Amino acid sequence: MSLPPSEVPQGAIRFNTDSQRLEFYAQGEWWVMSTDTPNLGTSGEATPGARGLTGGGYGPGVSAEIMFWNIASLSNGADFGDLTEARGYTGGVSSRTRAVWGGGHTPSAVDTIDFVTMASTGNATAFGELADGNRLHMAGAGNQTRGLYAGGENPSDVDIIEYLTIASTGNSIDFGNLSSVREGPGGVNSPTRAVFAGGFTPSVLNAIEFVTIATLGNAQDFGDLPLGNAGSAGGSNAVRGLFGGGSNPNPNAIIDSIFIASTGNAVGFGDLTVGRRYPGCASSPTRCTWVGGLNPASEDRMDYVEFATEGNAVDFGDLNNVMYAMTGSGVSNAHGGL
Repeated sequence: MSLPPSEVPQGAIRFNTDSQRLEFYAQGEWWVMSTDTPNLGTSGEATPGARGLTGGGYGPGVSAEIMFWNIASLSNGADFGDLTEARGYTGGVSSRTRAVWGGGHTPSAVDTIDFVTMASTGNATAFGELADGNRLHMAGAGNQTRGLYAGGENPSDVDIIEYLTIASTGNSIDFGNLSSVREGPGGVNSPTRAVFAGGFTPSVLNAIEFVTIATLGNAQDFGDLPLGNAGSAGGSNAVRGLFGGGSNPNPNAIIDSIFIASTGNAVGFGDLTVGRRYPGCASSPTRCTWVGGLNPASEDRMDYVEFATEGNAVDFGDLNNVMYAMTGSGVSNAHGGL
């Protein structure tokens, strides 16, 4: 006999024998858990699987390059195409078919929003503009329908949250506000919830906040990171969110973990192979990858962990170029919001 809803713990998982699907419990409802991974592998890959991308960065000069990799197969990064203009510190969101990058630093802040279709390599196309003007160093999070950009600066730090509909084109729209201004937070998501952690104002923050993606409004308190951290990159599946790297004030290798459906403080998961700030991050239902970063020079290093197994990251491969300033730019076609 199943438990009544009031007794089901947030984040509980069950197998629905009627639908033959895995489900997880969040906010009073059972949600179907994505266990399939879109296959965008190329011919000759031993393990085809989900595709991770980053848009723009510094390496050390400002770059328009979009890089991609197969999350399921240990390998190196490759060139996908270019953004419409060279810029770092973009914010990235994605659906199963489309990746969208907003804002950035050229070195002036911009309001540009670009998109690509993830299944085919090539240059980005104009999507629209940020509603609240030029901004950089935002966190990105979202689900299959809606992408959110949170925080950032130009030149002062802001508490703005904006959203866009990924399948369409046009300008972003006001969603709400974080509890305080910040730049460089990390972002993770489930299909229902977006979570933003850390950042700096310039003081380094440890606050974790969340919003319900389908409902406009201000962020609510989720908990705290074990230590203040800024410039970390977040990745997630539908259940667990991880924040890797960052600085306070020096670059660190910390990976912190939360369970997205509940609230509470983050806990230690492990460490990246080396400490660095401003890496990019992309995930699948089983694996989280971090790429590039800065400590003290630009990195081409790629690391990964398995969500189900706590511990330190291991080597994944190398990017095709050294790159940093990718804190919020990492996306995939199989992240936790899909």
